[in-house]
Amino acid sequence: MPGLAIVGAQWGDEGKGKVTDLLAERADVIIRFQGGNNAGHTIVRDGDVFKLHLIPSGILHPGKVCAVGNGVVIDPKVMTAELDGLRRRGVDVSGLRISANAHLIMPYHMMIDQAGEARLGKLQIGTTRRGIGPCYADKAARLGIRMQDLLDEKILKQKIYAAMEPKRQLLRPFEKEPVLDLHAMTEDYRTLGHRLEPYIADTQRIVWDALDAERLVVFEGAQGTLLDIDHGTYPFVTSSNPVAGEACVGTGVGPKDIGMVWGVAKAYVTRVGSGPFPTELHDDMADHMRSHGGEFGTTTGRARRCGWLDLVALRYAARVNGLTGLVVTKLDVLTGIEELSVAVRYLGPEGASFDDFPYHQSIVHKSVGDY
Repeated sequence: MPGLAIVGAQWGDEGKGKVTDLLAERADVIIRFQGGNNAGHTIVRDGDVFKLHLIPSGILHPGKVCAVGNGVVIDPKVMTAELDGLRRRGVDVSGLRISANAHLIMPYHMMIDQAGEARLGKLQIGTTRRGIGPCYADKAARLGIRMQDLLDEKILKQKIYAAMEPKRQLLRPFEKEPVLDLHAMTEDYRTLGHRLEPYIADTQRIVWDALDAERLVVFEGAQGTLLDIDHGTYPFVTSSNPVAGEACVGTGVGPKDIGMVWGVAKAYVTRVGSGPFPTELHDDMADHMRSHGGEFGTTTGRARRCGWLDLVALRYAARVNGLTGLVVTKLDVLTGIEELSVAVRYLGPEGASFDDFPYHQSIVHKSVGDY
């Protein structure tokens, strides 16, 4: 049975966690394929609210394998805290598996992220400042530290030193921070490695075996298509690829192993942070959407920007991901509104009109929806 990928068809926060949670009832394996703890999936179970940032949404279903793939970047402190929180609430976490090849967010990644945003001033991208981007940068530069490195103190120490050495200039403002001491950091992360060791596994093989046995595998994405580092509104994007193609790269399967791609979209649109938003509202309607839809970030608590449904962007997302299905969420938020608007094209500079999502970002910045 080919797998099913769940992706965000807008700028994130579409309700992917809820959809994945529903599918988990009949799935055998649920695997995250990109992003980090900048994601926030909220699930309500018997009146209890669970907010997950790293662990797949299927963890609330006993007997399921919930894996974190090689494409995810992991803050081991956040992972252990999330595990502890679930255990305290009586959740069985024995089904969790973490790819040995997943890269780790280190203290210096968060410091570089925070310093970088501060330097940009008014031009800030609006990152969550959790070190996601610098971690992916180290991965590309082949300076990354992976889950498996936590299990060997000598290798871990060598890799931390090699990763920090080129960053001395960037880290100078933080040089007196105790967490940047090489020996202390090695010991701290070695301890975290001991705690996470029972969950570290060959997640690629787990997914292969499930697919070969004709069991349902759900590939869970984070963020949304328009935040994709290659296909989104660059540079106001995340540092990974939330599109369906990454479900292969971030877990180690081939394209033929994914037979269905479901996009999740709200009946309106939201965005967090900076960047173009052609259908954004700045009136009482935006306040209505924000208050009735609870549009505040699960991870950051930031108020989300709100606007009318954007079919131009949605068509683009359908094409980029090769969607085979669309799940529309939060229709109830629009209950009682007498007239709904939907953007069918963009109006750009000098009277230009665009039926398709503009390839040039300066045009997107200057475009508004035509309803």
